[in-house]
Amino acid sequence: MLLRMDPIGDAGPRDLRCAGTKGSMTTFDETRYFSPQAPGASSLPAVVSLVGAGPGDPDLLTVKALRLLSQARLVVYDKLVSRAVLALVNPQADLIYVGKQSGHHTLTQDAIIELLLRLAHSGRSVLRLKGGDPYIFGRGGEEAQALAAAGIAFEVVPGITAAQGMAAACGIPLTHRDHATQVIYVTGHLRDEAGERGLELDWACLARPHQTLVIYMGIATLGHLCAQLQQHGLAADTPAAVVENATLAEQRTITGTLSNLPTLARVHAVRAPALVVVGGVVALHGQLHRDTSGRLAQTQ
Repeated sequence: MLLRMDPIGDAGPRDLRCAGTKGSMTTFDETRYFSPQAPGASSLPAVVSLVGAGPGDPDLLTVKALRLLSQARLVVYDKLVSRAVLALVNPQADLIYVGKQSGHHTLTQDAIIELLLRLAHSGRSVLRLKGGDPYIFGRGGEEAQALAAAGIAFEVVPGITAAQGMAAACGIPLTHRDHATQVIYVTGHLRDEAGERGLELDWACLARPHQTLVIYMGIATLGHLCAQLQQHGLAADTPAAVVENATLAEQRTITGTLSNLPTLARVHAVRAPALVVVGGVVALHGQLHRDTSGRLAQTQ
């Protein structure tokens, strides 16, 4: 695994980007990062903080997350952490990028866990920064298990998950007495390290009425998702939406129905990161969506 150093801004922390997904860290500066004499290493036991960075808007960080960012000496972060959040990191900290996206993983999940363990065993406390919440489709549970098994101290700092940020930012409440008495989060893109496994979802459960369904990582399989929901009982005219870059300045909300949402997403060239929302609450978007000043906003 090769780590390349790239600056973030003129005065920002050093950003070490992992290039390659396999192999040992023989090209990495072992003395600087994996020895007890490494900068930032301590004789005290290392602590790994699994921190949720929220959906992107830095104003939505928790107070604790902001404090840890300002104090961090070493940050290992994912692709969905926004630049605005990274700008709040201690300027003296080092950053290691381990992001993933469809078809390209900077590191495998096993390699990321190995990196965290090696850094901690070397006396380096690590802020592991994840988009949204670490325990909601962030694989934070897997990392916490590995840290616990290795006897490494860790803490988990929750973040506002993308669905919550989206709901507030685009005026789609997740629950509403007239429309939804429950909400379900699922992932629409399952991939192990060897390749595609297909969507192993309980379609009958997901197609029940009077609930809100939020699908993470579902853009690539949107047509299949909408077709399956209709085949399992949801009406073709069920309100549905895709929300791209929720809470950020470039946020886009495209509303439609189960029958036409895949076409609308193609026409508007929707790209990840984006959420899919299905249910009666989507119909409230036009009434509840406001711009940043609180005024009724125009949407696509």
